[in-house]
Parts: sequence; C-alpha cells; structure tokens
Amino acid sequence: MVDLHGQYLKIKKEVDNAIQGVIDSTSFIRGDDVRQFQDELSDYMGVKHCIACGNGTDALQVSLMALDLQPGDEVITSPFTFISTVEVIRLLRLNPVLVDVLPDTFNLDPSLLEQALSDRTRAIVPVHLFGQCADMESILEFARINGLFVIEDNAQALGADFLPEGGTAKKAGTLGHLGTTSFFPSKSLGAFGDGGAIFTNDESFGLRAASLVNHGMERRYHYNLVGVNSRLDTLQAAILRVKLRYLDDYHRRRQEAAAWYDTTLSDLPGVTVPHRSSFSTHIFHQYTLQVPPSKRDALRQWLQDKGIPSMVYYPGPLHLQKAYRDLGLGEGDLPVSEDLCRRVLSLPMHTELEKDQLEYISEQLRFYFKS
Repeated sequence: MVDLHGQYLKIKKEVDNAIQGVIDSTSFIRGDDVRQFQDELSDYMGVKHCIACGNGTDALQVSLMALDLQPGDEVITSPFTFISTVEVIRLLRLNPVLVDVLPDTFNLDPSLLEQALSDRTRAIVPVHLFGQCADMESILEFARINGLFVIEDNAQALGADFLPEGGTAKKAGTLGHLGTTSFFPSKSLGAFGDGGAIFTNDESFGLRAASLVNHGMERRYHYNLVGVNSRLDTLQAAILRVKLRYLDDYHRRRQEAAAWYDTTLSDLPGVTVPHRSSFSTHIFHQYTLQVPPSKRDALRQWLQDKGIPSMVYYPGPLHLQKAYRDLGLGEGDLPVSEDLCRRVLSLPMHTELEKDQLEYISEQLRFYFKS
C-alpha cells in the first residue's frame, strides 16, 4: 500500500545526515531539531503554535485536556474513522456522540449536528478523512452559535487546503480552536516511528498543550497541570524536518496517481471514485473506491492473486465495535457509515507509484469488472 523504502532512498543522504547529527549531539529528547521542526511546520501551516508530541492519538487527547472539559461532557464526532478519535474521548470520561457521515466525502454531515446537540455538548471533533476537509464553514458556524469548541482530527489531511467561499485558503487543522495530526510512517508527512502534533492560533491553548505534553510542567520541576509524557523525540523531528521540505511534492505525486485512477476507473459499472469537495483540496492519504458490497471480498482476493494490495478502511463503524456498544447505538442507527463499511476499498496510494504500476492496477480492475 505504501513504498517507504523507495521514498527513503530518494532522500537517503539528507535523512542519514540528519540522523547522524542527532547522534553526534546526543540531544535525544527535546533537542534543537524539535524546536526547529515546530517552527518550520508552524510556518508551513500558517499557524501561530505547533506543539509536537508522541503520536496522533496523544495529540487528540491533549487537545481535549487543554479544553478543561468535565466528566460527562459530550463531544460530537464521526463513527467512520480510526478508533483514536473516539478512544480519547472515552479515556477522559467524556461521552462521544456519533453523527453519521456524508456518502460522498465520508466526512461528518453538518446537517445532523442539531439533532445531536444537548445541554451537555461542549465540543465537536470533525475528521478530515482520507485527505480532504470536512465542511468546516458549516461546522464552525454551528459551533459559534452554540458556544462549542472545535478540534480538527487532521491525521489524514496534513497540507490540504480549506477553500472558504469568497475567503482565503487555510490549511486543514488550523481552522478550529485546536487541530491535531499524526506522523505515523504511512502518512503524507511520515516519521520513522510514531509522532504527532497539535496546532492552534490561541495563545492560552498553545501554552496549555505545550505544558500538558511535558508532564504538565510550566518550568522545570514546577507543575501547574496534570499532564502526560508525550514528546516527539529529536531523531524523529530531524527526519521530519527533511521530509517537510518535500511535502508539497509528495502531495503532487499522490494527486497525479489519483488522477490516473480517476481516468481509468470512473466508468466501471457499480464503482464510485473519490469525490472532490469544492471547498477543499485533496491530498489522497487514501484513494478509496466504493464498490458493490457483493463484489468487494471477491475483488480483494482477485487483486491479491494478481500481486496488488488493497485495504478496507474501515471494516466496521465505531458504534458497532464491542468496546463502544454501551453508547446505545445498534445496527441501522448510522446507516451511511454502516453502508460505507460494506463498500469501501482503498487502492495502493503513495509517492513512489510509477506509470507501469498504475497501468497494471487499473488494467486488472477493469478486467475484473468487464469480465
């Protein structure tokens, strides 16, 4: 699904030098590369504060902690996402309220927010799934009217642009009160291990998040908050500094591969290629088709037999997972998410896809659907 080795070989000298520089300095925790990476990523994102942390899950948890919510407070989010989005809400003894998604973008449906609102609602966590933004204009307006916080789960859309009607483009993850991302190796900006970051333009949230990721420390051995230990180590920061210089090119290569898939697969019977929103660019963390449920498993097997990997993101919506059955939702309650889980299939999507690979993948898909 990804070719991390091929990507590494193209920047091997720069990455190796960066790693060696950290080893020579022996500043493995909170070294200069961490500070420089935070500054450089802040500049790239056009945001005032970037707080690096241990992983994308911690970024979400710390962002919620920064809001100082109370046990029992409700947080609206999506059921069609990776588990971290809901997991951190529950870990903080908050109550996730799941709202169904749109069938074309897979992102939270803003028209359903009103019915999810209660007197305990405090925040919304929209997920920018697979590489493009949720409808942030509608979500932010709803949050403003109802006095809610917004935390963007931007683990899959780092670098995507939100394009408000008549406004100035802004990076996904910089629109709400806080935004989060992940540097998991397969992400568009991937580390050689785990990593994450929090974004905010709010000075107070920035200070709280920076303290919370470092044990709640304000200054050395002085603790004003109960925090966690979630620091991006210097080796990962040094590698990410190198890869950040190539991020826009990585996006371009993914978009070119997606365009190839679109051209060759859009006429297949029963197949829907990814939708592009008018208000967002798409960086294609995943290229996800919708296929007839009756054909998906057989198609996956066909591709596997031809040496082509594929993945189902996600095989089951969060409200039907065993750990979250106590939310009181059952089959049929969130029908769009449930239907998507039966239809979605992601194809190989990464920066090293070559024309002959794309041709082979497309040819095999066309042969399957035309046979």
